[in-house]
Amino acid sequence: MFFDNPMALLRTLVVGTLAYVALVALLRLSGKRTLSKWNAFDMVVTVAFGSTLATALLSRDTTLAQGVLAFALLVALQWSLTRLAVRFPAVERWIKAEPTLLLLRGELRHDAMRLARVTEGEIRAAVRAQGLTALEDVEAVVLETDGSVSVLAERGSSGSAMQDVKGYGDAC
Repeated sequence: MFFDNPMALLRTLVVGTLAYVALVALLRLSGKRTLSKWNAFDMVVTVAFGSTLATALLSRDTTLAQGVLAFALLVALQWSLTRLAVRFPAVERWIKAEPTLLLLRGELRHDAMRLARVTEGEIRAAVRAQGLTALEDVEAVVLETDGSVSVLAERGSSGSAMQDVKGYGDAC
């Protein structure tokens, strides 16, 4: 049999639609930063949104009001913490990792790669994705705080975009 209770299907349809609309409205109100891919904390909040939506949809023990309140709580906590991080550098350092320099002027930084659990093959793939064919042509490869990899092909005049990358300024 496909279902036991037609009312359960109707509940899922109604609660799912309303919970989805509420989540989208709350996310729009909270701004773009709430679902950005900035750091591990943001990823945890995003997963929590999905888990909360699933619970509101499928659990008969959870009311729509509880689900919407949980969404609102997550949005409020995310908004508050990111606001604190913007105002207080210590909070930002607490919730965010710092970027990791994996390659500098064509030379792999094996210790940093090992700590970040990044392979040479992954760095080469990132370099190729930028249309480059030689590591020697690369100024720097940085593992960013959100887990993405940045490849800088040329050295800029000031290097100002690299000032928060530990080890870059030391080598200039």
